[in-house]
Amino acid sequence: MVRYAFPLSAGLFLAIGSPLFTLSSDAQAAACPANVMDALRAPAGKDAKPVDIRCDVTLNKNDRITQRITFSGSRASGVVFDCNGAMIDGSGTKARTVLIQSRKGGDGKWSVPTDITIRNCQIKGDLRIQGLGNNGQAKEVKASSNKDGHTQRAQAAAPTGILLDNLAFSGSVGVPLYLAPGVTRVTLQNSRFTGKASSTVVYLDAESAGNVITGNTFAARPEWREVIAVDGSASNRIENNTFVNPLSGGVYLYRNCGEGGTFRHQSPQGNIISGNTFKYDVPVARPAVWIGSRQGLSMFNSYCLVQPKMLLGGLDHNDGANNNTVVDNRLPGGNPNLIVDEGSRNRVSNNR
Repeated sequence: MVRYAFPLSAGLFLAIGSPLFTLSSDAQAAACPANVMDALRAPAGKDAKPVDIRCDVTLNKNDRITQRITFSGSRASGVVFDCNGAMIDGSGTKARTVLIQSRKGGDGKWSVPTDITIRNCQIKGDLRIQGLGNNGQAKEVKASSNKDGHTQRAQAAAPTGILLDNLAFSGSVGVPLYLAPGVTRVTLQNSRFTGKASSTVVYLDAESAGNVITGNTFAARPEWREVIAVDGSASNRIENNTFVNPLSGGVYLYRNCGEGGTFRHQSPQGNIISGNTFKYDVPVARPAVWIGSRQGLSMFNSYCLVQPKMLLGGLDHNDGANNNTVVDNRLPGGNPNLIVDEGSRNRVSNNR
């Protein structure tokens, strides 16, 4: 099998092919049969299993889906899930509302979903996309991080080519949208976030790359954190979005140092943050954009003070938030001091 790598920025490559899986660029799905649609529309029982989608779905505008929904493995590739304005209501459970996930077979190879579209949905709850593990402390993520080539393995095992269009997230108390380690080429566009979040609103986890967040409105209120976390994630574009009164922080670029014993190999480099509007009702706020917000230290966790046992390729716990671009952002009600650069070789200009 041929392996393809596309340059994202200086020194960074996004691997979208690997001996671990076959990526199909022309995957297509057929419309779901009646029994799948009936399962989706049925009221969710207390211990109901998620409805696994492997076919195209078009809901009616007045539908209210209380079932948990999964898109698992390569059999979900090419699926279009169009809510047509309907609601996916996960407010009655703490489990994932919508989950796009890779599956590991008995032979150790990963079955990876690609080219999935989810559009025109109201979502009460969250949407998570994951490959090696559900977050940076997952068992397989931690094990992989102890070896060279971790970034490439994480990307090869994670979903890619996901389009999230015209979604309305509301009322979540977790992280409404979470891109787990290695997730690549997700586009979030024309969407709106309201309600509250106990953590960030969007999280781009370590080793993820090449994602696009554009034309969205972030009006949700995190309880204490920034709206978008770029944690060891590279070559993403965050452009032309509106952040409504982001008093606890807008977009933070950092590398989560050694949490859970996982080494974060990739640093937050090559990201572009441009043309966004950060609207403030009061002048006192945490930074709208903070490049290098942690620099390997945390006031809460001692693990950040412990260097990796294996300095793979000179790996350390510093943020490495370098070679990013933050330009042409607007801060009505705020001031240019809300853009903070604690990295190197970053281009920061015309933010006013």
